[in-house]
Amino acid sequence: MNDASELKVTAASDIEVDREALDNSIKEFAEVNGDYYVDTFHKIHDNTGALPTTFNLWAAVLGPLWASSRAIWGMFWAFLILEIIAWVQIGRGLWGTPGSEFLERAASQAETMQRRLDQAAAAAEQADIDRFTKLAENMQRAIDTNMERVELAQAEATGIMITGLIMLLVFKIVQGMYANTVYEKQYSRWRIDPDTTESGRSNGNAILGAVLILAIAPLVIYRFTVNASMELLEAFPEQQVSNYVLGEGNGTIFGAVASWMEARIDAAALAGGDVFDGIVSGVRTVLDGLTVALNGSPWPVVMLVIAVTAWRAAGPRVAIFTVAAMAYTALLGYWSLAMETVALVGAAVLLCVVIGIPLGIWFGKSKRAYRMAEPVLDLMQTLPAFVYLIPIIAFFGTGNPPGILATIIFGMPPVIRLTALGMRGVPESIKEAAVAFGASRWQLLKDVEIPLALPSIMTGVNQTILMCLSMVVIISLIGGGGLGQEILEALQFAAKGPGLLGGFAILFLAMVMDRIVQGAFRRKDQKD
Repeated sequence: MNDASELKVTAASDIEVDREALDNSIKEFAEVNGDYYVDTFHKIHDNTGALPTTFNLWAAVLGPLWASSRAIWGMFWAFLILEIIAWVQIGRGLWGTPGSEFLERAASQAETMQRRLDQAAAAAEQADIDRFTKLAENMQRAIDTNMERVELAQAEATGIMITGLIMLLVFKIVQGMYANTVYEKQYSRWRIDPDTTESGRSNGNAILGAVLILAIAPLVIYRFTVNASMELLEAFPEQQVSNYVLGEGNGTIFGAVASWMEARIDAAALAGGDVFDGIVSGVRTVLDGLTVALNGSPWPVVMLVIAVTAWRAAGPRVAIFTVAAMAYTALLGYWSLAMETVALVGAAVLLCVVIGIPLGIWFGKSKRAYRMAEPVLDLMQTLPAFVYLIPIIAFFGTGNPPGILATIIFGMPPVIRLTALGMRGVPESIKEAAVAFGASRWQLLKDVEIPLALPSIMTGVNQTILMCLSMVVIISLIGGGGLGQEILEALQFAAKGPGLLGGFAILFLAMVMDRIVQGAFRRKDQKD
């Protein structure tokens, strides 16, 4: 007999499940109404259709309050927002004042009409009487038109209220239909990870949900249904709070804090003037060296060196693209500006790499150091780039060197983070083997950890290059040169053509740098 004929297929329904253990688990999870959820969850497990086959009446009636008591916070917020929208529609229909602007306009027109009638009654000549009477008749027609609009708006109020009631009913039904399904998914998560998944019905969560509902829903509904102005809801009472904290007539909290910060920054800039000047001098030295090499050398030499570097590092196709990109900048008269931009970016990237990679290695080997540095790195990456310019100007002045310092702040976090990530990714077994063969700490770092972390490090360098290039235009705001200055002038005078041409030049520079760095790493990786 063929072996294939002896094969048996076991259906899912034939798999034996310890029903009693499962029921006890569901009861332990639900705590309250355990029998109900046992039957409900079994129905959900047996359901093969798309629509749910159970309905939770309490979830439909209580809505978000039921969800909060069962710690289903995603459902709580979703249906709280939806029910508030429905109640806003109901409120607009019940106690809103639709057409109030037309009613106010009609009242104003009625006063004007009455003045025209009084003027007609007081007029001595027939021509004046006819003129004022005609104006009063025209005003009456305008009043009638506005009153018709008021009636239409008030008639729409009933439709708005009915729409809100229908929406609320639909939301309640949907909550009742899907509440058990959502709760069953929470039960599945609880079985996998009972320590971090809440179970049962919590009175504390129910109270928290009720407080949130009472704090949010009435205010939102009132704000969008009642036309009466309530200043406290429309704008934060900043002036009143300032008067309470600082006293009447002493300005605002914003002014006091801003003045204090300005005084502290000025004092720090004055006290550390020599240190800041030394930092600027060091950055200027690096920048001047690159500027002399790129802009001081004959352009054919610079172009040839860059093309050969691209060929050797990334291959002939990247070299051809590099030559084309440099030809673009040269033919449009951007050569000197492009080389100045490369010098700016090169100086920033060089300093980022020299400072960032050692820091990344340290943070990768010391979790404590990384935990201390992580908030600073988060601040450097999340603070808007324009904000960097304020302390840079205060401490270092304006020009290219301060612009490079601002670029360093913006561009250094990627190389630090990715270097640390690469160092942490080196397998412990490899390090232990190297130590067992007598490798010193320096040999372990130089010959084992850095080579294995190199892919992550090079990715960080590449990201740093691109982020530094993205700062080229921004640092032109504080006197930085290069192509960024060209873009800034184009923006100031709405020069669309020059702005786009300069933008393409920056784009080509970024692509050339990216391709050379990536190509060099790929070729090295292929050789290895």
